[in-house]
Amino acid sequence: MRKLLSLKHWRHVFVRIFRLLAAKEVRLVDKLVYVVPVLLYWVLPDVLPFLPIDDIAVTMLAAEWYTRYMERKYGGQSR
Repeated sequence: MRKLLSLKHWRHVFVRIFRLLAAKEVRLVDKLVYVVPVLLYWVLPDVLPFLPIDDIAVTMLAAEWYTRYMERKYGGQSR
């Protein structure tokens, strides 16, 4: 829980996200797995009106999941 509240942790996660999204080794479809749902949630938050989760929280949780998944899939090649 302490890790999730750490600004240093989230800075590191978003640096990793940027590297994964910029990496040529990562397929476009894999990049869209993160980008499309996050953008849709930011643009269409009223689709899920009963979820009391902020847009930024959804983005951060998706970023955490995405970086772990892609780094396992591509073996951390984009570092």
